Amino acid sequence: MEISFKDDALRRLCTEERVMLRKLGRPGAKKLRARLKDLKAFENMAEVCYGRPHRLKGDLKDCIGLDLDGGRRLVLQAAHDSVPRHDDSSINWRLVTQVCVISIGNYHD
Repeated sequence: MEISFKDDALRRLCTEERVMLRKLGRPGAKKLRARLKDLKAFENMAEVCYGRPHRLKGDLKDCIGLDLDGGRRLVLQAAHDSVPRHDDSSINWRLVTQVCVISIGNYHD
């Protein structure tokens, strides 16, 4: 799967070890690296089974969350020019092969 990032700060957080360790600590950085590696290994979002993938609600209803550590989650959205959808307009995650990291944070905040 292809992974992009909402902005440069998220790209650096997900790709630069020093930034990852400073912002998330060693356990959080380890979990983030594992989740990103998992995403790259799968062909589509429906195959993702690690990190307790779960569809989000409200303003994030077209996004999926993956658990990291300590209440943090990685939030992803489909990054296709034309997002694949079912007849009921929900996203067809089996056809999503490109995702964008839109946030990493504590879902309790």
